[in-house]
Amino acid sequence: MQASKIDLLIHCKWIIPIVPENQILENCSLAVDGEKIIGIYPQVEATKRFEATNIEHLNDHIVMPGLVNAHGHAAMSLLRGYADDLALRPWLEDHIWPAESRHLSEEFVTDGTKLAMAEMIASGTTCFADMYFFDDAIAQAVRTAGMRCQIGFTVLDFPTAYGKDADDYIHKGLKLNDKYSGHSQIKIACAPHAPYSVSDSAMQIVSTYANELDMAIHIHCQETAGEVAESVDQYGCRPLERLRNLGLLLPQTQLVHMTQLNSEDIKLVQDHNCHVVHCPESNLKLASGFCPVGQLMDAGINVALGTDGAASNNDLDLFGELRTAAMLAKAVSNDPTTLDAHAALRMATINGAKALGWDEEIGSLEVGKSADMIAIKTDSIPQQPLYNPQSQLVNTNVGHQVSHSWVAGKPLLADSELLTMNEQSLIQSANNWRNKISS
Repeated sequence: MQASKIDLLIHCKWIIPIVPENQILENCSLAVDGEKIIGIYPQVEATKRFEATNIEHLNDHIVMPGLVNAHGHAAMSLLRGYADDLALRPWLEDHIWPAESRHLSEEFVTDGTKLAMAEMIASGTTCFADMYFFDDAIAQAVRTAGMRCQIGFTVLDFPTAYGKDADDYIHKGLKLNDKYSGHSQIKIACAPHAPYSVSDSAMQIVSTYANELDMAIHIHCQETAGEVAESVDQYGCRPLERLRNLGLLLPQTQLVHMTQLNSEDIKLVQDHNCHVVHCPESNLKLASGFCPVGQLMDAGINVALGTDGAASNNDLDLFGELRTAAMLAKAVSNDPTTLDAHAALRMATINGAKALGWDEEIGSLEVGKSADMIAIKTDSIPQQPLYNPQSQLVNTNVGHQVSHSWVAGKPLLADSELLTMNEQSLIQSANNWRNKISS
């Protein structure tokens, strides 16, 4: 048999493709040509079948799809640790928003986004959803780093350094959507900040454009008990019901946090086929509440995973996040079988891809999908002995064990070294911003 020429062949100890469910392949090879996965074969067969330009021998590694961080504010990495140990609204309104009013700029967003992407790449994330300002600067940074990103253009009723009112934010967001229409690694989403910070009229405009342009809606929702009580007092209904009345509960709607849910709320999400993005560590740190992940999944609702921003987490390690999510789901449901290891990995891969409308291209290692994938070393003391690779990925600290990362077949990380970003330059930039912000 004549060997086929391809770009990349990865020989590894284990492959966890995510689809089909609960499958673990041992001593196999993954073949990539161009941007796509073309097959998974036993190593002996792959060696005969292909002649690869690049060959990776990852003998102590697990290869799996790249992680999808379905909610964050990347540039806020520059505010990591700036205002800790506070409740959400005081943290946001008395500290974060004032700091942003003094320092928010295109340079701030560019530098903060780069810092965040470096952290995410190094810990296994290949795709992320962002929600912030100066969206074109975010897009440029994403293109340079080579990641995949859904950029949500934030909509608020009040002015910032980026926009003067809701109409201005929406106008700029629509221009960005036109610019990146059809881009293979960037999607644009409408991102009204939260029910308590956006008026009915602005929400209805967002709903109109989301329907007309088939754009995702990305929104913080029912994050705290105070938010729900405030909505009932002001509007006579809970936030989710208000969003339903305004036309914002769509199949492409991504509801972030969702810690304050009753059975009627869950039914609303189920009936409208919305997605939920769970951010357990941020919710725990801000004492916002607990998302009932087990109940949502039992209702057939797609639940993805996000870190939120490093200002409220304070890290962007999605492996750490999925470990917290798995443990928290068991405690909240009082059932140790809730969110088993494979379900937790799905939450951080294919579920996230589905929430962002990318599940036909990423989120699993299947023939024809984009080669967005990572490799994790398993040769360190905390990973020994290894009985079940899926369990080890979820229940031990492996974010720092990520050694390789590819997006659309392009390497972003090799032997734990960043390939598209300069680590020392990023650290220096972060230190400069710390000095400026704290002065």
